[in-house]
Amino acid sequence: MSQKFIEGCVVGRKDHTSNLFSLLFEAPLASFIAGQYCQVGLKLPVNGEPEAAHALVMRPYSLVNAPHERPFEIVLTEVPERLGGVLTPALHRLHVGDAVFVSPIAYGFFSMPEVPDADVLWGLATGTANGALLSCLKTDEPWQKFRKIVLVHAVRTAAELTYRDQVDAIARAYPGRFQYIPFVSREGHDGALRGRIPNAIADGSLEAQAGIELNGETAHCMVCGNPEMVADTLAVLKARGLKKHRRKEAGQITTEAYW
Repeated sequence: MSQKFIEGCVVGRKDHTSNLFSLLFEAPLASFIAGQYCQVGLKLPVNGEPEAAHALVMRPYSLVNAPHERPFEIVLTEVPERLGGVLTPALHRLHVGDAVFVSPIAYGFFSMPEVPDADVLWGLATGTANGALLSCLKTDEPWQKFRKIVLVHAVRTAAELTYRDQVDAIARAYPGRFQYIPFVSREGHDGALRGRIPNAIADGSLEAQAGIELNGETAHCMVCGNPEMVADTLAVLKARGLKKHRRKEAGQITTEAYW
């Protein structure tokens, strides 16, 4: 374990709802690229084993902080133990000063170096996946690649529209170049659309709200969220003629399933 993971320390937490929370931690993590993720976990008791027996349980979480920001930060949703949650209930119980284990390096290709230039970047996220996009948008690179950026964040309730302070700071820093469009599916909320992102692309309501056409000639879409949303959004974008971006074949869609 000592060769594979490093120990960090929780230095803060933010509780957005009863089960949606952010953990801030310090750790000797190597430099990373905005949009990447690292493994975070804990030593947990092994079922059926003596009380002293523990196993290291790790899961990938995208970093919300930009590479130049400290402490490190992740945002996650607790999955109750009755629904099969193992790690997130334990992470939810952490307090400032508690230890966490972290992979020493970050991973992933959901980042600006992997994305081609375009006129408009559409960041399409559900739930906690907006963290990876915010990490990117707090760096200079996307503002050098794109003329305009639209950040779309879909959640169930308005309380889950996390990091509004960071969204507002980005809007102030890039007036006229940044647009934020929230979706809230289970309740009405001023300024938010209802429903699902792929449906709003299909019926044109997302473009109407943004005042920008979403097409393969001008757009690149970074899609990050639960696997069903990613698959459905990919399908509706492909129906419009967009295709996945690959290193060997340029396209207009970059995806990362986040669950």
